[in-house]
Amino acid sequence: MNVLSVMRALTPRRCVEWFVVANLAFLGLDIAIAHTQNHFRERIEWAPIAFSGAAVVLLLPMVMGARARWCERLEVVVGGASVAVGVVGMVLHLRSAFFVERTLHNLVYSAPFVAPLAYVGVGLLLLLVRMEPMGSPVLGAWILVLTLGGFVGNFGLSLLDHAANAFFRWTEWIPVFSSAFGSAFLCVGLVSKERGFARVLGGGLVVQAIVGVVGFALHVTADLRRPAAMLADRFVYGAPVFAPLLFTNLAVLGLLGLWAELRPELGEPLRDPRGSAT
Repeated sequence: MNVLSVMRALTPRRCVEWFVVANLAFLGLDIAIAHTQNHFRERIEWAPIAFSGAAVVLLLPMVMGARARWCERLEVVVGGASVAVGVVGMVLHLRSAFFVERTLHNLVYSAPFVAPLAYVGVGLLLLLVRMEPMGSPVLGAWILVLTLGGFVGNFGLSLLDHAANAFFRWTEWIPVFSSAFGSAFLCVGLVSKERGFARVLGGGLVVQAIVGVVGFALHVTADLRRPAAMLADRFVYGAPVFAPLLFTNLAVLGLLGLWAELRPELGEPLRDPRGSAT
């Protein structure tokens, strides 16, 4: 199978499936780095890493294109489990300080409670592609809704994370304003039926992807300048090196949503309750 035939076989659904698996794997790596800061003081901190590893293995048949009934049921279980892991993680992060004394200080300096919600988003995305056929005209809109939720969460994460640093550099305001604009554009995109605005939204998502790459470069530069005995410690205790790439990640998801919304004929045919293609 050559590259051209592979490109012709690509559909929004296949790309979303690969997106889900890639995100689960990446979340495990990112959390492993984050929890290294306190040397995994609580055993429960290993749970999301173990879940990410198990989920990637269980979803390998989906990556390979398997469409058996048992595979789809397994994928639904993994999606539901991902949602549960995200909700429990959010509660545990808040319990670290904010639930002890509900103050703005504890909200800023406790473990980032928004971060575990990434598992919720990925789980809902997996459930979506299993419960809604790709030919459905609303699938793209639902993907954009999840993208909007990601940008809103990214706004809170960027605001709280950089507030802990008292916005020492002016560039730390960029992700805050960028995620706010991204959220606003997606809100308009969900209610607007103009194809012209879809192009504007697509261009805005490309800008968000660039913001993520630039932020990644700035975080790497800041960590390399950070004094530390070992190079690894600079990235573990410095600025979260992968956090800005969430902008790029969400931009890719949004573009997949636009693709599914504008070209639903690329998906699988809709089926009526008797199982015949429509």
